Amino acid sequence: MRQKLTLATAIFSLLFSCQLLAKPTAELTAAKQTGIALYNQYKMVPAIQHLTIAAKGGDAESQYYLAESIRNTKRYMTEEAQHWYEESANQNNIYAMIQLGRSGDNLCINMGNCPKSTKTPAQWLKGALDLTKPAAESGDPEAMYLMYELTLKDEWLEKSANSGHALAQYWMAIGTRQGDGFLLPWKRHEAVGNWLKLSAEGGYPPAMMEYAAFIYEDQGDLAVARHWIIEAAQKGYKSGISSYGAYSAHSPSLYDFPLDRIKGYALTSLLSELDGGGDVQVYVNETLSEIAEKMTSEEISEANEFAKNWKATHPPLSFFPDKLSR
Repeated sequence: MRQKLTLATAIFSLLFSCQLLAKPTAELTAAKQTGIALYNQYKMVPAIQHLTIAAKGGDAESQYYLAESIRNTKRYMTEEAQHWYEESANQNNIYAMIQLGRSGDNLCINMGNCPKSTKTPAQWLKGALDLTKPAAESGDPEAMYLMYELTLKDEWLEKSANSGHALAQYWMAIGTRQGDGFLLPWKRHEAVGNWLKLSAEGGYPPAMMEYAAFIYEDQGDLAVARHWIIEAAQKGYKSGISSYGAYSAHSPSLYDFPLDRIKGYALTSLLSELDGGGDVQVYVNETLSEIAEKMTSEEISEANEFAKNWKATHPPLSFFPDKLSR
């Protein structure tokens, strides 16, 4: 759902982008894009190398993802991670402010080696709240979702979802499935499906796969389920690629996908790129071997060409991790 742009929403969007470089160079842009793509594949070490370039150039989003990469690699808040969170937060990056606000619960407290900050966690959270609340109250869907993260009040999550924020709609589905709210069993099931459908239509790949599974389990229209699996794959979602590949090769045969071993082999082979970033190589090796047993060498060559063309014309593979990681 498109929102009417209000002054507060415009200000929030401006603060949210908050780039120091009005015209980033091609090198910085490429470093940022590559770094974030690697981060989304859980390849933190190479991501750090690329994100450092863009972060040093002053890009607030790169600074945030660099801090995330360092913290996730070390498993706790290090001095370097905190430095980059603060660099990003000082450019009014709300996500960085929230992570700094959450640092009071960090492992480094138990270790007794938390780095010193320019502000307390409470001060960072207050700053994030002060920037986010006006935009949320003016109807900005993402700001509403961030208000939920800041306050943990379900009303903000529901407002964000009702305003069209796909991530909020996904979490409404998950929460409803787990028993949130007062709904009769059949109404709860229906509500889960409705939220997943809205999130999928909003472009969120994990919801696309969840909705496909919902339809399958509900004995619904398998053509619709196949559509969402393909959509998730086309967006680069790891689960979408693996499912589309396996089901196309009938390894196993589910969702009534037409048999296409060339496509199945090609898509499965793409997952090798994630080796070291999600522990999927064992699956790839076993599945490719199973598919290849029923293919000729010419078909495998054709599949390799299919994979090359797919990679050149589709987004990078991604696990689509939450931007606000824990």
